[in-house]
Amino acid sequence: MATINDVCKTTGLSKATVSRVINGSGQVKAATRERVVAAMKQLNYHPSSVAQALATNISNSIGLILPQFQSNYFGSILYHAEQSAQTANKKLLVVNSKNSAQGETEAVETLIFQRCDAILLYSRHLNEEALVKLQQQANVPLIVLNRQLNSATVSSFGFEQVQLATIAVDHLIQLGHRNIACITSPLDSETGRLRYQAYQDALTKHDITVNKHLVTQGENTLETGYRATQQLLQNLGHQTAHSCPFSALFACNDDMAIGAIRALHDAGLKVPHDVSVIGIDNEPAAAYALPSLSSVSLPIHSLTIDAMNLAIKQIPTMNNTVATHKNYQGSLVSRESCTKFHSVNTSFATRM
Repeated sequence: MATINDVCKTTGLSKATVSRVINGSGQVKAATRERVVAAMKQLNYHPSSVAQALATNISNSIGLILPQFQSNYFGSILYHAEQSAQTANKKLLVVNSKNSAQGETEAVETLIFQRCDAILLYSRHLNEEALVKLQQQANVPLIVLNRQLNSATVSSFGFEQVQLATIAVDHLIQLGHRNIACITSPLDSETGRLRYQAYQDALTKHDITVNKHLVTQGENTLETGYRATQQLLQNLGHQTAHSCPFSALFACNDDMAIGAIRALHDAGLKVPHDVSVIGIDNEPAAAYALPSLSSVSLPIHSLTIDAMNLAIKQIPTMNNTVATHKNYQGSLVSRESCTKFHSVNTSFATRM
């Protein structure tokens, strides 16, 4: 196997000159560069990426940290990040944070050890102070996804979580619904708290009393959406088909909404005739559910591409960069799972 010493011998150039050509550092005459490249091809010499990283302090790799890999939502982020990395001739290293604050910290530390030139962290749990400390520890750009930060040193690309949930709840209210149940995302995450708060605020804005008996928590999965709906029906004393203590249900993501539709079906309730259902994310499955699911669409493609472009742009500069903050809004996608309120169910109000 050829080495850099063989390239030096073939070209008659010093190791320092050959290294400058390989690493793209320093000024080298065009003719000299051509000699080195020709010798490398002749010898079939491929420089070590590790050695290049040590020499230039640039590994040409970008780290991406996701809470989990199972949903289409995170698959979409991974796909668009990989496409951006390929276009820029960068490697993408992906790590699972296991959806916890400790996992987020450990994942960032793992990618620091891997000498990534920039790190994208989809964060749900770490507070801003902890993220700033991680940025100081990383000493490379740390770009946070899914959060709205104000830091001068940590860039963020997040969704207007309150706006997303407000769109969904307002849509149900505009259809005439007042008994609106809610399956929240985990309330130990900022996303979960903000969406639940928006649900409460939207009801209050329209003079609808917030009833905690209509609220339960899920884990952003099909299964927990199913179980949470069963729990709501059981706790509220649902017994007969076509009669439900709530006329609409807002699930804080599409997977839970689809799970909820199945649970309502198994309980003898029809969507949307008996219960209207809406989610957030506009997953591809939403359009093919039966009935098709009304949802709030997120510009996840734009968010991912913009964050990757910033990472790629900042790689050569590394430090002394001003943080970038950009927030994205969603839009309503109305489908078959929601309809106008058409009857009054008094049994629940009487019992409560």
